[in-house]
Amino acid sequence: MCSSGAKRQTKAAKPPQGRANSELRNVAPQGEAAAEAPKNQKSATDSFKVLNFADRSQNKASMSLPYILAIESSCDDTAAAVMQGPKVLSNCRASQSVHEAYGGVVPELASRAHQAHIVPVVQAALKEAGIVQEQLSAVAFTRGPGLMGALLVGVSFAKGLALALDIPLIAVNHVQAHVMAHLIDAPQPKFPFLCLTVSGGHTQIVEVRAPLSMNILGESIDDAAGEAFDKIGKILGLGYPAGPKIDQLAKEGRAIYQFTEPRVEGLNFSFSGLKTNVLQFIQKKLRENPQFLEEEQINLVASVQQRIVSILMNKLKKAVKQTGIKEVAIAGGVSANSALRQALAEAGQKMGWATYIPDFQYCTDNAGMIGITAYYQYLAGDFVQQDTVPLARWSY
Repeated sequence: MCSSGAKRQTKAAKPPQGRANSELRNVAPQGEAAAEAPKNQKSATDSFKVLNFADRSQNKASMSLPYILAIESSCDDTAAAVMQGPKVLSNCRASQSVHEAYGGVVPELASRAHQAHIVPVVQAALKEAGIVQEQLSAVAFTRGPGLMGALLVGVSFAKGLALALDIPLIAVNHVQAHVMAHLIDAPQPKFPFLCLTVSGGHTQIVEVRAPLSMNILGESIDDAAGEAFDKIGKILGLGYPAGPKIDQLAKEGRAIYQFTEPRVEGLNFSFSGLKTNVLQFIQKKLRENPQFLEEEQINLVASVQQRIVSILMNKLKKAVKQTGIKEVAIAGGVSANSALRQALAEAGQKMGWATYIPDFQYCTDNAGMIGITAYYQYLAGDFVQQDTVPLARWSY
């Protein structure tokens, strides 16, 4: 899927109006099913080249806004975007439905699908942006964190293209990019601001002092919130990915069951205990009534969602109290959850926060967020060499 330009972010002073139709267009090559079916120390030369690229970025920035191609391949979405300065000209993505049958992402299948998708996705992004590759000033890619094989596809492609065009490479941190998505469109948070970043792999509260200047105040010590949604969804008989299904089903149910809220010091999170609590509760009820899960699924879903959202919001409120910062944002795949969006909007109205919710296309993994991060790194001359490797774990 592709989008031309970007929609404005939703400022959470108003309750969300529900999921908008995505502007991303799926881009997949012919024969996709066939592709998915199989079940540092710098040298003197490197330093010289990086310095030359830094000079080049400063010169181009002063003359015109740079075109940057951004590539995202950290998990199961192959994405590419073209930036002109801080503006998103195109934002394309190809998703992988093959993983649904396995109840989760299969790394080997993800890597093979990335190999099949990356060329047509990049071609679509360039076409949508109305430029040719020779106009690019830099190529950016997700270096990590993520699945090693999936990352390797994006990193290798970016390195090859940058080498062929003799333009610099920009390595972007995927989790930091989720936060940076708030700098794509207006309204934008004022610095400093707090950002609750919630995805399938990470849950963090971050103090953002300036673009690329961030301090992690708290994070999950075990499962991420998105992972908890998927794992508990599997227990409740929902398919993968369970997060969106929980969001929809919860609207039909009532949160009548009280599940545990893990006690974790400071601003850190824990969700593994909640998963265990739900599993043990359901096992007990099924012994009493074999039809319990079928009869109470929507109420269980509503109860689980309420507990996860309350855990997130309680920590966020604590962070606001500790820091005194009332510019508050959410980011990451779980920021698409309607209950979380509504909870933030209501908290903002009640407590006088200025709140910011990303447009849906910038919640889940996308290349637009990689591109905006890369733009600020480009301005700083933050480039990497051709021997850069992907990092499955990488904290910023």
